Amino acid sequence: MTGGSGEVAPLSVAITVLGSLEVVSDGIRLPVGHARQKAVLAVLLTDVNQVVPPDRLVDRVWGERAPARARSVLRTYVSNLRRALHRTGITVLWHDTGYRLGADPDSVDLHRFHRLVAEARDSRGPRDALALVDEALALWRGEPLAELDTPWARSVREQLHREHAAARADRVDWALRCGRHGEVLPELTARVDEHPLDERLTGQAMLALYLSGHQAEALEHYRRIRRQLVDEVGTDPAPALQELHQRILAADPALAHPPVETARPVVVPRQLPAPPTPFIGRDDELDLLDTAVDVPGSATTVVLSALAGAGGIGKTWLALHWAHRNVDRFPDGQLFVDLRGYSHHSEPLSPATAIRGFLTALGVDPTSLSADLDAQAALYRSLLVGKRMLVVLDNAATAEQVTPLLPGSPTCTVLVTSRTRLASLIDRHGAVHVQLDVLADTEAWQLLTGRLHRARIAPQPEAVAELVELCGGYPLALSITARKAATRPGVALAEIAAELRELGMETLDHDTDPAASLPAVLSWSLRRLTDVQRTVFGLLGIAPGPDTTVPALVSLTGLPEAQTRRALHALEDASLVHRRAHGRYAMHDLIRACAATTAHQDLTGQVREEALRRLLDFYTHTACAADRFLNPHRLPVHLAPTAPGVRPHRLPDAQAALAWFDAEHACLLASHQTAVGHGWHADVWNLTRALDTFHSLRGHRHDRLVMWQAAAEAATHLPDPTALAHAHRALGLVCAGLGRLEQAIAHLRLALTEAEHHEDPTQQAHIHVALTAAWEHLGDDRRALDHARRALDLHRGLDQPVAEAEALNVVGWYSARLGDYDTARVHCHAALTLHRRHRGSPDGEANTLDTLGFIAHRTGHHAQAVAHYAHALALYRDHGYTHQVPPALDALGHPHAALGHHDQARSVWREALELYREQGRDDDAERIRRQLDGLAAGSLGPAKTTESA
Repeated sequence: MTGGSGEVAPLSVAITVLGSLEVVSDGIRLPVGHARQKAVLAVLLTDVNQVVPPDRLVDRVWGERAPARARSVLRTYVSNLRRALHRTGITVLWHDTGYRLGADPDSVDLHRFHRLVAEARDSRGPRDALALVDEALALWRGEPLAELDTPWARSVREQLHREHAAARADRVDWALRCGRHGEVLPELTARVDEHPLDERLTGQAMLALYLSGHQAEALEHYRRIRRQLVDEVGTDPAPALQELHQRILAADPALAHPPVETARPVVVPRQLPAPPTPFIGRDDELDLLDTAVDVPGSATTVVLSALAGAGGIGKTWLALHWAHRNVDRFPDGQLFVDLRGYSHHSEPLSPATAIRGFLTALGVDPTSLSADLDAQAALYRSLLVGKRMLVVLDNAATAEQVTPLLPGSPTCTVLVTSRTRLASLIDRHGAVHVQLDVLADTEAWQLLTGRLHRARIAPQPEAVAELVELCGGYPLALSITARKAATRPGVALAEIAAELRELGMETLDHDTDPAASLPAVLSWSLRRLTDVQRTVFGLLGIAPGPDTTVPALVSLTGLPEAQTRRALHALEDASLVHRRAHGRYAMHDLIRACAATTAHQDLTGQVREEALRRLLDFYTHTACAADRFLNPHRLPVHLAPTAPGVRPHRLPDAQAALAWFDAEHACLLASHQTAVGHGWHADVWNLTRALDTFHSLRGHRHDRLVMWQAAAEAATHLPDPTALAHAHRALGLVCAGLGRLEQAIAHLRLALTEAEHHEDPTQQAHIHVALTAAWEHLGDDRRALDHARRALDLHRGLDQPVAEAEALNVVGWYSARLGDYDTARVHCHAALTLHRRHRGSPDGEANTLDTLGFIAHRTGHHAQAVAHYAHALALYRDHGYTHQVPPALDALGHPHAALGHHDQARSVWREALELYREQGRDDDAERIRRQLDGLAAGSLGPAKTTESA
C-alpha cells in the first residue's frame, strides 16, 4: 500500500499488526515464506529501528511452544528475511545484544497509524483532524497480528483494539463538528445497540439524531441509558451527558453551531462488569471491606484471597458485589481489569498493558504515552489525585503486577483479588487481607436452591442436601451443579447427586468453556508451581487421612525438611492447602481430587507406591515408639528398617505420645486402610498392635474392632505362628466390650486352641484373662475366676511381674464379686506391691485401686473406698485413660452416698453421666440417670456396681 494523502513513502509494509503480512516495493510483492518467518518480521517491524534480543523474539513468536533449538531456527529465519528484503532497502542486522530492523517508521502502517492519530488530535481544526484520522483508519485491513497467538501478541492486539476504538470515537466527534451527522448516524445507531452503557457513544448518537431532526429519538436514547445505568449500575449518567440532555430539551441553538474548539466530554470510566446474581452470604467479609474503606484519610488496598480453594471460591464475586453495592462512594468512576494471573491465558497481563488501558479509559491519548512504565504510572497517579475512584484489580498473580497500578491518592480505593496472599502488598502498602473460605451449609443451600425452581426442590430435599454436601460449600462447584440441574429439568436431582458422588470432578468439567470447568479453573493454579511443588501437591492428593503435618510430609516426599517446608509454604501461599491449628495442613476435598489427578498424571505408579510406603513406615515406626511409652512392659514389636528418606517423629514421653495418637488418629486409621487395600500385611499387623493400647485407653472400640478384623486376615499371611492367636484374643476382648458375647467366646476359644497348639504360655495366659471378661458379661463369675487363676499360674512361671500383678488383680476382682473379700484383699495388695515395685502400667495400678475401693465399699469401709476410688480416678485422669474415667466416677459416687455425702455423690455422677453420653455409652448413661433420680428421692439402696476394672 502507499502513503495515502501525504507524501508517498518509498516503501510501505503491511504487517500483521493491521492486516495480512506482505512486503511491497516498487509494485513488486516479495514473499517472506513460512508463517513463523512472517511472525519474526512482524515482531521486528513492530519495534522498528530498535534492538530486539533473541530471547524476546523467541518469546513473542513462539511463547511457551518454542522449539528445542529456537535460536538456531531464529537465525535461519533472519537469514531468509535478509535475502527477501534485500531489494526493499530494509536491513536486518545484529547489534551487540540482538537484531535490529532498519527502516523508515512511516513506511510501516503501525507506526504510520500512530503518527496520523497523534497529528489529528494535535490539529487546529476538526476538518484537518478528520482527514488525518480517516487516513489512519484506512490502514486497518484485518485482525491485528493474525499470524500470532502468543501472550505478547494477544496483549498487543488488545491494546491496538483499544487504540482503534478511541480513534473511531474521536473521528465521530470531529465529524459531528464538521456537520457530517447524517454520515455517522447509521454507524452510531448500530454501535449504541452493541454498547448500551457507553455514555460517550450515547451522547454522540443523541447529538447526531438531534442535528438530523430527531429530537424525540435523541431524548429516548437518554431515557434508555439512564434507566439501564440505574437498574444495572445503580447510578445516574455522568454530568456531561446530563448537560447534553438538558441542552437538547431546551433546543439549544449552539448545538447546531458548535465552536471550533469544543472541549471533549469529561471521561468518567465505569468499567465494572455486571454484578453476580444471586449473591449469597459473605456478610462478615462485606463488613470487613466496609470497615476498611471507612478508615478516614488513608489509601485503602483490600486483598481478597481464598485460603480454602485455589480458584472458584468466589473472590471476584465478592469484589464485584461489594463494588456495585458501594458504587455511589466513587462518583469519579470505576476502573476494572482482569490481570489474568490465573486463567486459560498462558501469561498474566503485564502492568504496562493494564496501565495503558486505564490511561486510555481516563481520556489520555495513547499515542502520547511514554514507553517507560514508571512514567505511565506517574501519569496515572497524577490523574487520580483527589478523585473518588474505585480500582478493581482482579486475578493478580504477584504483588509486582499490582504495585504500578496502585493510585497514590487517599481518596481512591483498590480491590485486589488473587489466589496468593501477595505478602509484600500487605507488608509494604498496608493492604487489608480478607480470607475467603467455603460457604457455610446454609449459604450453600441458598446458592443451589436460588438457581432452581422451587417446585423442583420441594419434593427432593434429601437430594439437595446431598448435592450441598458433595460440593463442600465450594461456590463454583455449586454453580456448575445448579447449571447442570437447571439445563436438565427432566433428570431427578437424586440422579445428579449420584453422578457427582460416583464421578466426582469429572461431572464438574466442561469441554469447551474452561471458566465453567472446576478442574480447569483449579489447574490454572498449578502453572506457577515448580516441578518439586507440583510433585508435593500430587502426593498430598493421595496421602491417606484428612490432613498432614510437616514430619509426615517429609517422609511422604522423601525430601529434606527445609525443601519440604518451602514447597508446603508455596502451596499454602497459592491457596492449594491451608494451615489448621497445631501445625496441620489440609485441602478441600475438591482440591484433593485435583491433586490426586495430578499425581496419577505426573507421577509413575512406582513413585506413588514408594511415597505411600515411606508414609506407612513413618506412621508405623512412630506409632510403635509411642505405644512403648503407653505400655512399656509390653513385648516390643520387631520392625523392618525404614525405607530411605523416612524420618520417624521423635516423642519425648507418654504425654506427648498420647497427644500424638489423638492428633494423628484419623490419619493412622486411613493409613491402616491403605495398607489393607495394598495387601501390605506386615504394616496392617504392626499398625493394629501399635494402636491397640491407645484404642483401649480412649475407648475407640469400633475402630479397634475394624483394625483387629483386618489384622486377623493379615495374620494368615505372616510367618509369626502366634499372630493368629493374638488376633483372635484381641477380637474376643473387643467383642466382649461391645456386648457381642457369643462372638467373643468363639474368638477366644480359637485363640486358646492356636496358643496351645504352638505351646505359647504367654499367649495362653493373656487369653485366660480375656475369657474372664467374657464370662463376667455372661453372668458367670465363678467360671471367670477359674480362668483368672489359670492366668495367674501361667504368669507366675514366666517371670513377668507386671503381667503377674494384673492377673493377681483379676483374681482379686472376681473373688470380691463372689464375696470372698479376704482372698480378694490379699491378691490386690500383692498386685499393688508388684505394680509399684516394677513401675507397672498406670492403668494396672489404677485398676487394682479400683478393686480395693470395691472391696472396702462392700465391707462397709466407705471412707476407705472413697480414698481408693479417688486415687484410681486421679491416675486415670493424669495418664489420659478417658474410657475408664466415667466408671471410676460412677463407683466413687456409691461410697459418698453411703456416707450421706449426697452433694459429692451428685457431683461425680453428673460428670459420669455427661462423659458416658459424650462417649456414646447410652446404657451406662441411663443407669447413672436412674441413680441420680434415686438420690434425689432418697431411695437409693446399697451400691452394687458391676463395672469391670
